[in-house]
Amino acid sequence: MSETDLQARFPGVADLRARAHRRLPTFVWDYLDSGTGMETTKARNRAALDRVGFMPSILHGQIDPDLSTTFLDRAFAQPFGIAPIGMSGLIWPDAEHLLARAARTAGLPFCLSTVASRSPEDLAPDLGDHAWFQLYPPKAPEIRRDLLDRARAAGFSTLVLTVDVPMASRRERQTRSGLTQPPRMTPRLLAQIAQRPAWAMGMARRGLPRMRTLDKYITGAQANLPPTAHIGYLLRTSPDMDYVKWLRDHWDGPFIVKGVLRAPDAASLEAAGVDALWVSNHAGRQFDGAPGGIECLPDLRAATRLPLVFDSGIEGGLDILRALALGADFVMLGRTFHFALAALGATGPAHLIDMLCKDMQANMGQIGAHTLSDLPPAIQLSGTV
Repeated sequence: MSETDLQARFPGVADLRARAHRRLPTFVWDYLDSGTGMETTKARNRAALDRVGFMPSILHGQIDPDLSTTFLDRAFAQPFGIAPIGMSGLIWPDAEHLLARAARTAGLPFCLSTVASRSPEDLAPDLGDHAWFQLYPPKAPEIRRDLLDRARAAGFSTLVLTVDVPMASRRERQTRSGLTQPPRMTPRLLAQIAQRPAWAMGMARRGLPRMRTLDKYITGAQANLPPTAHIGYLLRTSPDMDYVKWLRDHWDGPFIVKGVLRAPDAASLEAAGVDALWVSNHAGRQFDGAPGGIECLPDLRAATRLPLVFDSGIEGGLDILRALALGADFVMLGRTFHFALAALGATGPAHLIDMLCKDMQANMGQIGAHTLSDLPPAIQLSGTV
């Protein structure tokens, strides 16, 4: 299908999301799409983004919007990248390879999770110049050192420490769907799989995914963990500031801390030598009492000179502009790229990148912004759509 046909059939993220829903087994869809609790933080992310607007601006003549930016001393043609999702290969067969290749082609950052279904070594041939490794913090120093060495040797240049997962969230919708970690193919799940032939055939060719990065450190059967926890929790610790400083001393590239929402935390992280902060509420997947992620950006922007990455609820080019206008320097999307994969397979990520760029450019024309630095101050919209 040509890009013109894709634009006609799938002009928006909502179209990709709807097709992904139709093509994924229910338990996989619920793993991808669900939050935790009553999923009010997930809904709050969307509502908070929708309250951020711009005043349209006229009489600017011809506008040819430039999306380029610089982040951590690297030039990018667009200000967004691919965020990590654990067990990405469960969502779509070979997801990590497909996303890494798409990122390499487009010159985007691609971030691999410690608990992905592919290891850093697996991804090495597919990585571009902007490979990030997301570290879920292991307790044992020898495992930490080894993971850093493996990531570096595979070609990952940026380390991302996730700090907002001190313990497993409950994710009730995921539990109701019947998914456990590792997945157990019960009759209920097999019946769901039988109704989704494209997903089923892909998995049949590649086998059920597992957390390959951790194979080296954990052998044997799954321990007695909650159903939404996974075997990686046997290795993890809840990091403190000393842990952050240890990583800073042992990683010689850019170092980002992910999961920051409170402005008072910025000063201590800046003092510890962190290179950027990643503002995120884990897309509502960990805690159902958090504010919308976008609501935290202005205070953090005022509190630090460090570059800010943002995720949590981003679903289109206008959302990216909203985040940039409120203080983000770069934006990452996780669920949305997986909607694209599940909807269109290998062609999905490139189509989504094109869609996001066109959406940003169209909206920049409406507000008179030739470049991202021309974005006007955001305004708060009242009422509901």
